[in-house]
Amino acid sequence: MTGVLAHGVGSRSDLPIPIFYAYAGALAALVASFLALGLLWPDSRFRGDAAGRVIRLRPPATALRVATLLVVAYAAGWLMVGPDAGNAAPYLFYVVFWVGLVPASLLFGPVWRLLDPLRLLPDRPLRPLPLRLGYWPAALGLLAFTWTELVSPHPADRFTLAAFLLVYGAAQVTGTLVYGHAWLERGDAFEVYSTLIGRLSPLGRRADGKVVLRGPFDGLDAIEPAPGLLATVCVLLGGTAYDGFSGSPGWVSALQTGPLGRTGLGTLGLLATVAAVAALYAGCLAAAGLIGGARGLAPRFAHSLVPIAVGYLIAHYFSLLVIEGQRAAVLALWLPARVDQNAVSPATIATVQVVAIVTGHVCGVIAAHDRSVRLLPPARAIAGQIPLFILMICYTLGGLTLLLA
Repeated sequence: MTGVLAHGVGSRSDLPIPIFYAYAGALAALVASFLALGLLWPDSRFRGDAAGRVIRLRPPATALRVATLLVVAYAAGWLMVGPDAGNAAPYLFYVVFWVGLVPASLLFGPVWRLLDPLRLLPDRPLRPLPLRLGYWPAALGLLAFTWTELVSPHPADRFTLAAFLLVYGAAQVTGTLVYGHAWLERGDAFEVYSTLIGRLSPLGRRADGKVVLRGPFDGLDAIEPAPGLLATVCVLLGGTAYDGFSGSPGWVSALQTGPLGRTGLGTLGLLATVAAVAALYAGCLAAAGLIGGARGLAPRFAHSLVPIAVGYLIAHYFSLLVIEGQRAAVLALWLPARVDQNAVSPATIATVQVVAIVTGHVCGVIAAHDRSVRLLPPARAIAGQIPLFILMICYTLGGLTLLLA
């Protein structure tokens, strides 16, 4: 069952080109994009929530949520009475749901908002959701999920998974009954996860509820700063970073021999990685504010981290979805087919990893540049972006090293 959590398949030796050229190509793409934007993009072009062409699209939300509830009940049946070996539930949750939300949200927007069976609960809040709460419940929920997936002693064990889902489900039901559906928009970690990724989809939903066709950067630009938003994105980035080095021989040896034990040291490692990602971002944004003559920039540039997080998610989970997704179908549907472990070659996986990370960072540079020329004085807009550019380089080199070195 541990194979369900083996995210990375490609390695340094699998690259179709030497890793030096992967680094060089990534840096060249970032430098070229930074220089081109500085020369050719003097004014802000993205219009956020004001952009897009309204389309008539009314999917049957209630029917889809009922169908999703039936699928959840089916997976719960596997979890409760299924066998320990060959149980479909971990594959359905970790692969089909968690990983599958990435391509689904990129293609169709915030799909979990449409499918979430919790939205079948009545929207009758007992009190308004406090503004200061923001995305903090989602950030904590994502951290709890990441801990369960990457740190807990037996993440694919059905009892571990059942405990997480029971506690998480109870918290979501309670929050929805108290604060209504507004809680799900900020407090349901998986809905927030899908919605942030869905900002890069050509299909978007404006604040007034209308469905629009718009450019991915307009969708990113529509993300409003809120408490906990930056923490949520940093948990995504930090979680994938920890996933990248948690399988290294040195860290595995430390987990096995350290005085804190595997779980204790793994918890500290995960928290330290998330904190390091956040500290690097905060330091670079503070420097950007000093150079650009502006304050409070950190929450206003959090949207530029979303494509980076998506690039990391694709890089880490592409092979898992392709290979273990087959196993999920075979187990859940009792199919006679066998899992093709060679469905994609290691070279293809490594190439997807490099392209996803570089593309995510280039998109982050573009989003940050457009926001910079809007917020910073024209004379300081380019200079103020230098710390952001350094941040992108650090994240890029770090991401490639964790995946491929």
